[in-house]
Amino acid sequence: MPTLADMEVTDADLAALAGVSARHIRRLGLPKMGRNAYRLGDAFAALLEGLSGGDAGAELTKERVRLVKAQADKAEMEYALARSEIAPVRDFERATAKLMAAIRANILNVPARAVLQLLGETDETTFKARLRAELVLALEQSAQAEFDLDDDEDEGEGEAAP
Repeated sequence: MPTLADMEVTDADLAALAGVSARHIRRLGLPKMGRNAYRLGDAFAALLEGLSGGDAGAELTKERVRLVKAQADKAEMEYALARSEIAPVRDFERATAKLMAAIRANILNVPARAVLQLLGETDETTFKARLRAELVLALEQSAQAEFDLDDDEDEGEGEAAP
C-alpha cells in the first residue's frame, strides 16, 4: 500500500492544497512524475520551498530570526541591568580597581603595623605567625571594605606611588 508521500497528484490538487492557482504550481517548476503528475511528498517539499521564496526566503527568515533573537537578548540585558543583576563593564572595572587599591594599601601598611611586634623576635615560628596574622588582617579589612562607586573623583587614581 503506497504511503501518502508516494501518492500521485495533479497541479490542481497541489493548487487546492496550497491555496494558489494551478498555473502558479506549474511556474514553480516542481519535480514531475509525468505529464501533470507529481509525487506528493517531493512536490509538497518543493512547493513549500518555492512559496517561501526558496533559498533567498530561507536566508531572509534566518536573518529575521537572528534580529528577533538579538532584540530579545537586548531586552533581557536591559531588564537584568534595571534589576541590578548585571553591571556595565566600566562599573566592574572601577570596583575592581578600588578593591585592588584597598588591598595594596592594606598590604603596604603591614610592615608599619608589624614592626613593633616583630622587633627583637628571634623565634622563626612566632615571627612567621605574627607576620601571617597581620597579612590575614590586612586581607580581611580589604574584603570588608565598602566602596562608593557613584563618586568619580578618584577615577584617575591608580598611578599613586607606594
